[in-house]
Amino acid sequence: METPSSDKYYPWAEALALRHRCSGQSIVLTNGCFDLLHVGHVAALQAASQLGDQLWVAINDDESVRQLKGSGRPIQSLKERALMLGALACVHGVFAFHGKQLAEELEQFRPDIYVKSGDYSLEKLHPAERLALERIACRICFVPFWEGYSTTGLIERLRRGP
Repeated sequence: METPSSDKYYPWAEALALRHRCSGQSIVLTNGCFDLLHVGHVAALQAASQLGDQLWVAINDDESVRQLKGSGRPIQSLKERALMLGALACVHGVFAFHGKQLAEELEQFRPDIYVKSGDYSLEKLHPAERLALERIACRICFVPFWEGYSTTGLIERLRRGP
């Protein structure tokens, strides 16, 4: 996997070590592909960051984005996505994960609060992720979803042209 050069991107082992040094602080975690960063992403990340002391973002690696979204994705590499997320003031740290879901990482990282956008619900969470969150007694929160903003929609608008 390529290594993004961002002072907020951490390889998994380093992210895990940093997380475990943060006793006394509430850790918020969200995740996603973040293939093309758009206003809906930024609004959700800003809202998530208000729920605790540190916001961490787990991003799908390039292969898992392809598995989830198809052969033409990701539009931007892991390095580019990590650099953009790390540039946001509301984000404390970024790490990549390798599968379509991150149940194992959730159990090891042990966030206090797990956040998804409002287009999700408890029923829409991946069952393995939901079980992991229950095992670690993590609070699950949903932040407002900005209707009309999605990476897929943005790609379609770009292909159609002005």
